[in-house]
Amino acid sequence: MSATQGTFDVVVIGGGPAGENAAQYAIQNSDRTAAIVEAELVGGECSYWACMPSKALLRPIEVLDGARALPGVSSMLSGDLDLPAALERRDSFTHHHDDSGQVRWARDNRIEVIRGHGRLTGEKAIEVSGQDGRTRTLRALHAVVIATGTRASIPPIDGLRQAHPWTSRDVTNLRQVPPRVAVIGGGVVACESTTWLAGLGAREITVVEPEPSLLAQQEPFAGELVAEQFSRRGIRVLVGTGVDSVRRPDARDAGVGRIHGGPATVEAGGSSFEVDEVVVAAGRTPATDELGLERIGVDPSDSHGYLKTDDHMAVQGVAGDWLYAVGDVAGRALLTHMGKYQARIAGDVIAARAERRPIEGLRYRDVADHDMVPAVVFTDPQVAAVGLTESRAREKGLDVQTLEQDLGAVAGASLLRDDYTGRAKLVVDRSTDTLVGATFVGAEVAELLHSATTAIVGRLPLETLWHVVPSYPTVSEVWLRLLEARR
Repeated sequence: MSATQGTFDVVVIGGGPAGENAAQYAIQNSDRTAAIVEAELVGGECSYWACMPSKALLRPIEVLDGARALPGVSSMLSGDLDLPAALERRDSFTHHHDDSGQVRWARDNRIEVIRGHGRLTGEKAIEVSGQDGRTRTLRALHAVVIATGTRASIPPIDGLRQAHPWTSRDVTNLRQVPPRVAVIGGGVVACESTTWLAGLGAREITVVEPEPSLLAQQEPFAGELVAEQFSRRGIRVLVGTGVDSVRRPDARDAGVGRIHGGPATVEAGGSSFEVDEVVVAAGRTPATDELGLERIGVDPSDSHGYLKTDDHMAVQGVAGDWLYAVGDVAGRALLTHMGKYQARIAGDVIAARAERRPIEGLRYRDVADHDMVPAVVFTDPQVAAVGLTESRAREKGLDVQTLEQDLGAVAGASLLRDDYTGRAKLVVDRSTDTLVGATFVGAEVAELLHSATTAIVGRLPLETLWHVVPSYPTVSEVWLRLLEARR
């Protein structure tokens, strides 16, 4: 084993989108230096195992479903989705797990990529263990940013781990479509993966969710409409039900995205059924256990392993404002776009502090993570939501009014496909006459979300929104119908 040393202004541990943004914003337009330490692929979970491959799988299914709902087009369709072509398109978006383009981007932005596992050994000190057995010691002059993300959790269900179930990495990078599947979980990953498994040809799917509904953190109608569509597709949904055990005598690791052995028997809700694969989509665990945090006096156990930060994204309890955390590992919102947002803030704060500039402005504080988070579930129908649900708003003590509209009654929506099914809901704070939450469920509603996010973040009064005239005939006309509901 040999050791080398290196000094940088900023060292980022974790090379996903959040880590990349933090490094870029901390040094751009300056002569500062940065390094990204990454043990796997630069680009991270989103690029290779989450956002990009999942949406690449969902898009052709969405297009085909839309075409089947249009007379004059549906009659031209024959056969099912071209599975090899769909998988090849997905692989083109993950660059066949080749991160050389991401590495070039980093180098073009004067960011050095250091391969290996990084851990803190003291204040602004990092030890990197490379795959070749070499150890490199790094020192940061200004800041260290933790951007190590999360990994899929496997709940302590009898026999589950021994069954070698698929996690999110397997289901996004599938090479075989299991004919019969059990999906454990009812959140975003579970619902999206159920959607593409059905679209790619799985003939029997059972979703098992211990919560009383799918997408339990959303407005109730969101999970209900998704469950109804699942039922129409022949997908069995068991809510309020836990998995008791999984038995798979012939379990083996066949490689990512390949069926891991023989059939498995799942016991759930007092009954049993046999499947060819089990997909676990039951939450995420922060990747903080091997970072050497104990060496700097940080114990994240009281926050379930996540790193608590202030709104400058500096880790709480660490003197000197040199340690930051961004992305999933900060536990604020486990979404790529929010991680990148946090990273831009952290990078700007690091740059300002390095140049001894003030950091009082909005640019240097995380505002959006405080009840203004936008998110889309790319199921059929799509679920797009931002801010607070009605129940969450009431829990926070707000006096709210709700406005709801059947999306299928909007001309622009009905033109998209026959029998359009969807719903929209706004949550209004009566004391300020501003939006605090919005949810849209229906085909292609994701593009409605940014306008709702703008209204909430900008705290636009509803009287002002009345003058934001939607074009006709578009789905955005739902805004007019919602505002008319209170006149």
